[in-house]
Amino acid sequence: MATVRLTTGQAVVRYLARQYVERDGVEHRFFAGLWGIFGHGNIGGVAQGVQQAPDGFTYYLTRNEQAMVHAAVGYAKLRNRLGAFACLTSIGPGATNMVTGAASATIDHVPVLLMSGDAFAERVQSPVLQQLEHPLSQDTSVNDVFRPVVKYWDRINRPEQLITALPEVMRVLTSPVDTGAVFLALPQDIQTYGFDFPIEMFAKRVWHIGRPRPDRDAVARAAAWIREARRPVIFAGGGVRYSEAADALRAFAEQTGIPVAETHAGKGSMPYDHPLSLGGAGVSGTLAANQIAPEADLVIGIGTRFTDFPTASKTAFQDPGVRFVNINVAEFDAFKHAAVPLVGDARATLEELSVAVGDYRTDDAYQARVAALNREWDEEVERVYTHSVGDVLTQGEVIGAVEASAGPRDVVVTSAGSLPGDLLKLWRSRDVSSYQVEYGYSTMGYEIAGGLGAKLAAPDREVYVMVGDGSFQMMGNEVTTAVQEGVKLIVVLVDNKGFSSVGRVSEQVGAEGFGCHYRLRGPSGEYDGPEMQLDFVKICQGMGAKSLEVRTRDELRAALADARAGTETVCIVVQTDWHERVKGYANSWWEMATPIVSDMEAVNQARRDFDRNKGRQRYLMIPGAPYQKNSPERWG
Repeated sequence: MATVRLTTGQAVVRYLARQYVERDGVEHRFFAGLWGIFGHGNIGGVAQGVQQAPDGFTYYLTRNEQAMVHAAVGYAKLRNRLGAFACLTSIGPGATNMVTGAASATIDHVPVLLMSGDAFAERVQSPVLQQLEHPLSQDTSVNDVFRPVVKYWDRINRPEQLITALPEVMRVLTSPVDTGAVFLALPQDIQTYGFDFPIEMFAKRVWHIGRPRPDRDAVARAAAWIREARRPVIFAGGGVRYSEAADALRAFAEQTGIPVAETHAGKGSMPYDHPLSLGGAGVSGTLAANQIAPEADLVIGIGTRFTDFPTASKTAFQDPGVRFVNINVAEFDAFKHAAVPLVGDARATLEELSVAVGDYRTDDAYQARVAALNREWDEEVERVYTHSVGDVLTQGEVIGAVEASAGPRDVVVTSAGSLPGDLLKLWRSRDVSSYQVEYGYSTMGYEIAGGLGAKLAAPDREVYVMVGDGSFQMMGNEVTTAVQEGVKLIVVLVDNKGFSSVGRVSEQVGAEGFGCHYRLRGPSGEYDGPEMQLDFVKICQGMGAKSLEVRTRDELRAALADARAGTETVCIVVQTDWHERVKGYANSWWEMATPIVSDMEAVNQARRDFDRNKGRQRYLMIPGAPYQKNSPERWG
């Protein structure tokens, strides 16, 4: 057998550079390269391997280890999981900084490979710099904290272990079901050890991404339930996008007359102005979706996990006999809510289901009502976009200006705070990939890094990053990386001087926005002094970006037009009112744990509101099952 002598680090890089994926006959190189911050735990190992990497496997220097995982996630999301990045850190804080990003990738079912240096396998040097010793095991390090938040975890203690470990890494990363974050712990001495690897290990390998099809009997049962339904609704999730099933979804909706509501991950599955589009679902959803969902007698979930936001904490579906059909490549999600589980690829399953339902179609009155709700909602969006309050812009006005600036294929990126909910309601998607909001983990600080990854995945699209002042302060540093790489982002920084989103939640539980304002500590010892005046323009300029502040709608529109016409990263800072928010629609509720007893009347009133809404909650989504009856008397 022919061999080639390489270090462990060199072998890892050479292997990754030769991995490809193929779906529907289209082949792609899987890894675009590696994000990294080199340190003593990897500088002579994987980092040196990257230094002599094959063409096309590019190294990107980031400013924060968590941020580089977010950039990798943003890239993989826009590539529909058919492309990925590796991320490399040293032992210690560099590694643990990645944990949040790892959890985000795994929750969002997005592939990213994480690698970190580890303590010397030889152990004679221990404890080494940044090593956290465990008194009950010498084989435990901080890298073990990744085990709960990744889909595959391994520690390479001998170079030849790569021969079996790396194929497992690729199996998980390319799996539509099991994909997420993958972690390799690489002891820093082992990274530099040489081994005679078989040459065949580094031959080009193409991983086929299949389209698994559902059980035929399950398709027949699902079709029977659909034919019996009079008020069905589709909930489209991220599986629609990742399986590239938007056209199949639209064809199925038009064939059957079933309206479509969208989750954060699935937004853009239907054009916003399609007469069967209900827009965003649930807590942050549209009036259209939140009027149709409570009356639905059948819910068809496509590629969704049915989290608490689209289900409005399980208050969205009020028909006592509501039933579920779930299309999902993951069996775990397909079986939720006692559904008929269609375990398979979303596009392939929709194609089979469209045949099975035959000539079924909802009645004309139902479709006409949905179309009317769609038009009425568009009018409401326009009202919010143009509605002024006071001397500063509203967040609705800001979103409206950004949307007006964007082209149909351009991308908006955000993650946390009030922006995701407002964008779900208001952003009028015209392209399936135009809405890239990370809301599975809702990570503050994701926005700019995620936008950077999205731009690398789609350099022909303009990428608008919308970020609040709270998220920006957590991880605005990747503006520097965008400038360094010559990657153009249009960053719209919304400054409302605090955490407005959690402030709303605070008000919901009667806590009156406590701890959610950016104010100086006053003489009382509380944060009741003057508002902090942070100069975000200078901060962004200091990181190398062109930056400016706007105060009026006309100034914002002009700044967006200039940024779009330019070639460099631009940060546009706009102040909004902390108290002025886009309202919720149709009594949509998100369960926020509220104190049973308090000496504050606002909290007690909030608890009374909580108990009223709790009575609408479905404990199990099974026809005939009771509503939630966990009363305050039971636990109070």
